[in-house]
Amino acid sequence: MNESTYSGTLSINGIDLYYEEYKNSPEKEAIVLLHGFLSSTFSFRRLIPLITEKYNVIAVDLPPFGKSGKVTTFRYTYYNIGKTIIDLLQSLGYEEVFAAGHSMGGQIVLNMMAQRPDVIKKGILIGSSGYLPRANQTIILASYLPFFHHFLRTRLEKTGVKKNIENVLFDHSLIDLELLTGYEKPFLDPTIYKGMTKWLRDREGDLVEAALQTIETPCLLIWGEDDKVVPLEIGERLSKDIPNAELIVFKNTGHLVQEEKPVEVWEAIQSFME
Repeated sequence: MNESTYSGTLSINGIDLYYEEYKNSPEKEAIVLLHGFLSSTFSFRRLIPLITEKYNVIAVDLPPFGKSGKVTTFRYTYYNIGKTIIDLLQSLGYEEVFAAGHSMGGQIVLNMMAQRPDVIKKGILIGSSGYLPRANQTIILASYLPFFHHFLRTRLEKTGVKKNIENVLFDHSLIDLELLTGYEKPFLDPTIYKGMTKWLRDREGDLVEAALQTIETPCLLIWGEDDKVVPLEIGERLSKDIPNAELIVFKNTGHLVQEEKPVEVWEAIQSFME
């Protein structure tokens, strides 16, 4: 770590938020980075060094993932997580930022723009989730069973980190020990499964068309043509429903766009931000 880098946690709205702050200078503009489901700030490891050449960066572990809190007293709705991220940014002294979210993180960015358009200058949605409804009532009821978190753990362990990584990357040659270890690390903490159980119960579903159509903040949508997790058709639909949106598509690229095409992604983001 250099002198301009800080990592730690702040308690905001009853949850410990882990964040990494890369600060060039107070005069430079800032961008907040929000990762996707089952991930952490690690997913931006190839993008952050490029962004920090020109901007301040705040990368956050969305609760209950990564090193952020996993308490069952927190309300894990996208609305509340979005509000909590905004409160974190303002606690750190940021009044106005750019916001980029990958996958589930994109849905959090959309919620932040809907809540506080005065705080988010522009939004960048990278393979953003969209139009996913709330979990069905059977799963929600089952989540109250005392052993449900064990079921979640068994289910995820059965799939395995490597298989999940293969599913999000087009280029499997990028898979190495560092990549696998980075994505596996958060799941070595057994408390994550209780947090995920509460998250599953609380999640209210993605913003519907009518809500998306009220977002006037300029948005850049970045997609991999070969995304198996959130297909390109979701990006195309979002680009029509969000009034000020443009869509960029990369060929031979999967869901984890910023891992496969960090330079190209940064060039697109930089052009859009400036």
